[in-house]
Order: sequence, then C-alpha cells, then structure tokens
Amino acid sequence: MEHPAMEDFDDPLLPVWRHNLVVLTREVGAASRLAKMMTFSASYLKLMLAGQRPFSEEFVRGVESVTGLPAGWMDEPREAHEVPEIAREAIDNEMPLARFRGTAHPARKRSVLRPPEPIFGQAAPVRRPEDELADADLHRRLAAFRKLRDLAVQDVRRLDRHLAHPPVDLASIRNKVEDLIAAADVEGDVHADLVGRIEQIDKHQHLLMRHIERLHELLARIGER
Repeated sequence: MEHPAMEDFDDPLLPVWRHNLVVLTREVGAASRLAKMMTFSASYLKLMLAGQRPFSEEFVRGVESVTGLPAGWMDEPREAHEVPEIAREAIDNEMPLARFRGTAHPARKRSVLRPPEPIFGQAAPVRRPEDELADADLHRRLAAFRKLRDLAVQDVRRLDRHLAHPPVDLASIRNKVEDLIAAADVEGDVHADLVGRIEQIDKHQHLLMRHIERLHELLARIGER
C-alpha cells in the first residue's frame, strides 16, 4: 500500500517544522535520542526527517515541551546557533523535560463540499426532518468510530513505549550472560545456544517494533480517506 503524498496534508508549516527537526538532530545520535525522549522509534523519526512521513502540530508542540524549547519556536526557520542551550542539553543527555503522549500522524485535508447555489435568487430548499435525523445518526456513528480508533491507537502506542523502554535492558542481560559463560567456562553447543538466543531476542524485538509502527500508522489512517 502506498503512503499518502505530502500534499494530502494541509499544514503549511510542515516544511519549516521538518527543517527545524533536522537542525535539532544534526549531531550524531541526536535523532535516536530525541526519538526515545518522544517515546517514538528512531526509524520512524528518521522517516520524518527524510521527508517520507508527514507529522502533526501536536508532535511539534510535543518536541518543544520535551526539549524545553519556547512555545512556537518550531514555527520559524532556525539555524544551529539558535537552538537554546537547555534544548541542546536535554537532547545530548536524553533527559526529557516533559512527557509526550500524543501522536505524530496529521489529519488529511478535508474536502469542502458546497451545496448548489440557488438559481435566479431562489431560496435554498428546506431540509426535510428525515434528512436532519440521518445526518445526526451519521455524526453519532462517526464519533463512535473515531473513539474506537483512538482507543486502539492508544493501546498500540503504549505497547510501543513498553518495548522501547523495557524494565530490563537487553544489553544488561547480554553482559550478565557473557560473564556467566566466562565464569562457568561454557563451550560448544551450550555457548552457541546462549549467544544465539540473545541475538534472536534482539532481532525479534526490532522486528516487533517495526510491525507496531506499521500497525499504528494503518490505524491512524483508517477513516481519513
């Protein structure tokens, strides 16, 4: 399935926001650190930086809060020397100054449908009561749908945050297992099996996070076409 084009979204500040994100993440490793601060995957943030994913004003305001930038700082094109020291330190040390619980996915442009103009000054036809009832029912069903979608997206985001920040770091487990292998002088098949299990856990964690990213993206897009 193809991703929507950038022109499908109606934020005129999107190029400015992206430019400023690039400025903020210019240092080596800064993109990954900011992604963790925003509880996003680094790969998804890098797609935003590369212009392959649009993002919302909610995400931009979240960046400002999490890094300590002044409100509205992202709305004007910036250069590296304009980044406040508090934001540099927050990103360098991966120390968020606030918690972001929102989403990066923007709303699509809304189609504007105009009723036909009255001909020769005639008054527009009066809507029938049954039409009003049908519209009200449609609005109720749309509201219920959006609520279900938002709840599903929230659960996916919680799972993503849990995987991105597990209670036990895999590197710590790997170090302890390597220490145990050395202490017990484990060799042969047992040694290979232990090392292989850790590698497979690491591999499947990254694979699962990619699936979660895709699931989040698909859920956010349902009903927006």
